Amino acid sequence: MHSSSSTTIDSRCTIYSEKKPTTIKTLKLSVSDLPMLSCQYIQKGVLLPYPPYSIDDLITFLKHSLSTALSHFPALAGRLQTDPTGHVHILCNDAGVDFIHAKARHLSIHSILSPADVPECFKGFFALDKTLSYSGHSKPLMAVQVTELLDGIFIGCTVNHAVTDGTSFWHFFNTFAEICKGSKNISNSPDFSRNTVFNSPAVLKFPAGGPKVTFSGDEPLRERIFHFRREAILRLKIRANNSDLICNSAEIFGKQRNDSWKAASGESNGKVAPLFLMKDKSAEISSFQSLCAQLWRSVTRARELTPSKMTTFRMAVNCRHRLEPRLEPYYFGNAIQSTPTVASAGELLSKDLNFGAELLHKTVVAHGDGTVRDGIAGWEKDPRLFPLGNFDGASITMGSSPRFPMYDNDFGWGRPLAVRSGRANKFDGKISAFPGRDGKGSVDLEVVLSPDAMIGLENDGEFMQYVSEISACPPPPP
Repeated sequence: MHSSSSTTIDSRCTIYSEKKPTTIKTLKLSVSDLPMLSCQYIQKGVLLPYPPYSIDDLITFLKHSLSTALSHFPALAGRLQTDPTGHVHILCNDAGVDFIHAKARHLSIHSILSPADVPECFKGFFALDKTLSYSGHSKPLMAVQVTELLDGIFIGCTVNHAVTDGTSFWHFFNTFAEICKGSKNISNSPDFSRNTVFNSPAVLKFPAGGPKVTFSGDEPLRERIFHFRREAILRLKIRANNSDLICNSAEIFGKQRNDSWKAASGESNGKVAPLFLMKDKSAEISSFQSLCAQLWRSVTRARELTPSKMTTFRMAVNCRHRLEPRLEPYYFGNAIQSTPTVASAGELLSKDLNFGAELLHKTVVAHGDGTVRDGIAGWEKDPRLFPLGNFDGASITMGSSPRFPMYDNDFGWGRPLAVRSGRANKFDGKISAFPGRDGKGSVDLEVVLSPDAMIGLENDGEFMQYVSEISACPPPPP
């Protein structure tokens, strides 16, 4: 046994695909995959109640389910390989993935969910810590760590970011859970086609020894989860759309799924929708854009920047549905582009919420087929790694998405109690958006800031009025 902070490793093994060999031999990394080679592996996981059977049985079930899941996702059991021409491929050789059983029995669900700041212990619930995606040439492309708590289980998944984006990551995680729950057939098979617009002859050259991480990782940081109920987000949306309508969202909205960010028209429950919901949808600032605009304003204010300082709000957008023709929804790999929106601190703070929200909205709406293709062509002319970080002290980077089906990961004994991430790819200004556990359009923002900026944000009344005082997490056991 060896210990990582407060977590003790009980056992470690390699899991191979249940079915061999795969018909897929290699998958070439695309224009969207290659820039991620300097990013750390994605680390996301789910906190679950204790299963109704022994931990030994659970570990056996999970190992078998992971092996079955790998037969549907053979790329994850492979390794990266650079060919003589400089192109990087995923070699689907079933070299296997790491499976770790760990223990932190001194930690209870309540003790790790109740603090305002996300406790450090979560960083010990993930494998391949601080590993750059380029290391997939020699290290596994994925690791699953199962950590036993006093009254719960944390399943942490670590996946190479040059192999998957968030969409593909959660597709795999959902499939893994579905198989463990007993499903004989998986709901959605991954699409491994590589004849897309992202496939390119361009070669990305690496420095000797491979790329280095693009942010320090040593700066002091605080990390908090802020929960926003759908009613608060609706109030933000009304403000962002310059509507002075006062409405009761419970009357307007029927049941909303986490992925239905476009608000319901109101027809389904016989109510009349407010006017701003009935105008041209392309002109309407969305719920999420409204929330992002408020965050942009409040973090900028908390940082106490000079009015002339240019600030950047960077969002990752899923390009699968933006291309014409569209990519398959379950296209496996990265199909994302980073969209920056800029404004001076002075403008952002002196004008109302609509100003920043409209800028974000225009950036997203403009990111159609032509913009995606222009971005690809621009990268092909100058192949480069993605510079993840906050280099000017005035940037915010929004990752993940409240549309991702994170709480669908029921392994057979109930939905997750919470979703958390590891240490990977975190720096001052890194935000991750998760669906709220209560669903219905609620959102959790995982906010990482410098300690001073976090204090400023916590004292920002304009921001905090929308934050729910009641956690989305379930109460502690009696």
